[in-house]
Amino acid sequence: MDFLQEQVMASEKARHFAEKGNQKDVAAYTQNYGAHREGISMKEVADYYTEWANSNRYEVDLGPERYRGPKIATDCLCELFPDNREGVKILDIAAGTGFLGEELWKKGYRSIDGLDPAEGMIEAARKKNVYTNLICDFMSEKKLDFDEDTYDAAAIAGGMGEGHIPCGALYEMIRIVKPGGYIVIVMREEYLEHVSDYKNKLEPLMKELELSGHWIKLERRIVPKYSFENNGVVFIFKKC
Repeated sequence: MDFLQEQVMASEKARHFAEKGNQKDVAAYTQNYGAHREGISMKEVADYYTEWANSNRYEVDLGPERYRGPKIATDCLCELFPDNREGVKILDIAAGTGFLGEELWKKGYRSIDGLDPAEGMIEAARKKNVYTNLICDFMSEKKLDFDEDTYDAAAIAGGMGEGHIPCGALYEMIRIVKPGGYIVIVMREEYLEHVSDYKNKLEPLMKELELSGHWIKLERRIVPKYSFENNGVVFIFKKC
């Protein structure tokens, strides 16, 4: 999909919201689209999110009525860890202002680290007082300053997209999760086709990692109205 098609799609979505009479949804959708526009670099993404967080609009624009990713990811993790959650060590990847961390805390998790490349997001998340550690860095192909087999689970709620987390980051997620631990990815379904780094790459790599014995896919399912009425897709993997 080229830039013009992306713009047309964004315009049509905004028009749909406008026709429903909710101008706040139009503004929020436009703001979110800016973080996923075609060709945006990872540094530009981080700077964009810092500015968005500092505007005090992020949590309003992506409130639970528009964005259900953190709730969906939390439900998945609670199914995987039905009890003794206090000692479960989780990494919230692309933690943002702490939506997922807050939801996990409500469910009894007490060992939550957050990773995000945007300084503004990290500072907002720090105020929630639900994270043990907050790390300002990108999840990418680069090796992070984490030991192998550190976490019982790593979760992404909304961190996938244009200029966000590249396919190659799957290797690093696997490295830092303990054998028998889980990787949960919740993302917009259409990004599998619309993001060039994911189209015909992300799911084939997931399959390749399964065939090579790195992990086992436990689930792939579509969730309706994940964000701005767009469907989402949930992937759950267990590290071998």
